[in-house]
Amino acid sequence: MKDIKLKKCKECFSLIEVLEECNCDNCELSCCGSKMLDVIANESDASKEKHIPSFVREGENIIITVNHVMEDDHYIKWIKVKGNDYELTKYFNPGDEINLSVPYSDDLVLYSYCNKHGLWEKEVA
Repeated sequence: MKDIKLKKCKECFSLIEVLEECNCDNCELSCCGSKMLDVIANESDASKEKHIPSFVREGENIIITVNHVMEDDHYIKWIKVKGNDYELTKYFNPGDEINLSVPYSDDLVLYSYCNKHGLWEKEVA
């Protein structure tokens, strides 16, 4: 399974998911006149236990949560669940409870995106 590939503008903070990379020699994605930066999971200097998704298995499903505040200026924007034959993204707003149930599979990777501390990832095993 391919990991997700995200790019972020350092000026306006726009975020895009790259579905297929370009193979051109001089090609790059840009925004606001600058090259967009790669977003790498689990690289922020923030508390991992408050950003990395966690899950519990309940029967045929897993329940995904993130132990994170959901304040107006600091919150989890979305969770993406990706597997070989499965992909789901759920968006959240400040004040929402982060709770998502999806079918269990041992090939899933869970991603969470914090508006301040970026991308976080955990594999389901």
